[in-house]
Amino acid sequence: MPVLGALRRLAMAPSLHEVSFAGRGFAVEPSERARRLEAVPRAVVTGFEWGIEDKDLATTEARLALVDPEQRGFAYEGATMACAIRDTMGPRGHRARDLLRGGGRPHIFLNYIGIGFAMAKLPRPLWKKLVPDLTEPEFYPAMSWLCVDGYGFDRAYFDTATWVGEQRRDAPYAWDGDPGYWARAFDQGVGRALWFVHGGHTAHVTAAVRAFAEGRQADLWSGVGLAATFAGGFTPAGLAALAADAGEHRGHLAQGSVFAAKARHHAGFVPEHSAAAVHAFTGLETAAVARLADDTAADRAEIGAGPAYEVWRRNVREQLAAVAV
Repeated sequence: MPVLGALRRLAMAPSLHEVSFAGRGFAVEPSERARRLEAVPRAVVTGFEWGIEDKDLATTEARLALVDPEQRGFAYEGATMACAIRDTMGPRGHRARDLLRGGGRPHIFLNYIGIGFAMAKLPRPLWKKLVPDLTEPEFYPAMSWLCVDGYGFDRAYFDTATWVGEQRRDAPYAWDGDPGYWARAFDQGVGRALWFVHGGHTAHVTAAVRAFAEGRQADLWSGVGLAATFAGGFTPAGLAALAADAGEHRGHLAQGSVFAAKARHHAGFVPEHSAAAVHAFTGLETAAVARLADDTAADRAEIGAGPAYEVWRRNVREQLAAVAV
């Protein structure tokens, strides 16, 4: 391993134990469902280690191709995090851009989340260098707000006492020129983290969401829906309970599920748990939900309606409500 790669790994990467539920101190009962959920952060760490150590990107992509399709997107999150960090440490690089244009293209939504993980490791003055300039529609530039989601997830997962226990709010940052939306995107990541912090135990997740101020709960439910759909770790009864518990925020839960289904469909692999969650939260099949996401994309957004990302989210909720009528 190159010396610089080893130093980066020691400085930035948690161990596999540190990202486990026991390592984080989460009160999660051991079970097969919990074990499958724990595989997610471990896949991220593995992808990060490859991305931070490998001399050339081709080696990293060859390794990532060996990861099981269910976990490959998570490994790409870690690899993207590593590439973004390498691009900022030293002369301006383009490793993250090349990864996203190459093998990472099917995982573009999770790539943005990986950049958010890099944000959590780097000072704010460096953030403006992190997102590659990829404006073509196939790179879904409106989805760059998932970087903020990833940053919020990282804060809540690795400093749960502060961001979940104390419910601290992060200082706004003018992401995509809009500091006013920062807190909402951050909370969507916190909601995703709650799914892992509580090991997919739906009653505990619901209690955790309801402990937050009412004005934050809609975005938290959206994150829960995304995490449950993409990562799994639930029981059929748990899905039904979660949909009922969301109450007036069920549309936000369903919207998060739609984005997760779109990401899975875009990557070309939809596990059974994702299809089950999509149907439980939306009443639709995955392919139909992926089309709905495409049809409601915010390229038609009215000026002044907020970030295209939020307009897209709102369009999804409105379309789902119309289908349910």
